[in-house]
Amino acid sequence: MSIASLRKDYQLASLAESDVAHDPFKQFAHWFDQALKAEVAEANAMSLSTVNAEGKPSSRIVLIKEFDSRGFSWFTNYDSRKGQELSQNRHAALLFFWTALERQVRIEGKIHKISEEDNDAYFHSRPLGSRQSACASKQSQVIANRQQLEDQLAEVVAKYGDHPPRPEHWGGYRLVPDFIEFWQGRSSRLHDRIAYTRQADDTWSISRLQP
Repeated sequence: MSIASLRKDYQLASLAESDVAHDPFKQFAHWFDQALKAEVAEANAMSLSTVNAEGKPSSRIVLIKEFDSRGFSWFTNYDSRKGQELSQNRHAALLFFWTALERQVRIEGKIHKISEEDNDAYFHSRPLGSRQSACASKQSQVIANRQQLEDQLAEVVAKYGDHPPRPEHWGGYRLVPDFIEFWQGRSSRLHDRIAYTRQADDTWSISRLQP
C-alpha cells in the first residue's frame, strides 16, 4: 500500500456555531474533559512550535500542566532550544490532536514566563526522578554518549539525595492566546473549523473557516 492511499473518513461528530461556548477557554475545557473521559492516549500532549531569530521554525511535543483564562502553561529548561527560541521570538503555537475523537485544537499567541513561586511549587510536586533529571540534563546540548548522561545524574543524586533544588534555568511558560481554532473531522474532508480571535477589548469573535 502506498502512503498516498492512506486515508480515513471522519464521521464521529460535527461542530456548529451553536455547539460552542462563547468563551474559548470554556470550550477547550469541555473538549479536554471529553478527551480524558474517552481515555485518549496522552490527552495532555501538545505540539509546541517556536521560531528563532532567523525565522526558522521547530516543533516538539510537550505536556500541558495548566490552563485557565490566563492561557496554557507547561514547564521546561529555559536553556533548551525551545527556551532559546522563545527568548528570541515570543510568538508560538500549540497543537492538540486527539485522533480518537477526530479533533484538533490550534492555539497561537505570545509567551510569558511563569512566576518563580509557581515554578518552585510545581517543581517540588514532581516525582523525585523527574526533579533529579531536570538538574542533571543540559537539555538540547550535544553529549558524547548515554553513559555521560547517567554519570551526570549520579552526580546530582550523590550531591542532593532526595532533595534536589529547582535549577535556576528550569521553569514554566504560559502562552496567552490571540487565536484558538477547534477542528472537528467530517466526512469527505469537509471538516468543521470554528475559530476564536481575540479583539482589542479582550473579547472574542467567533467565525467558521473553510476546510
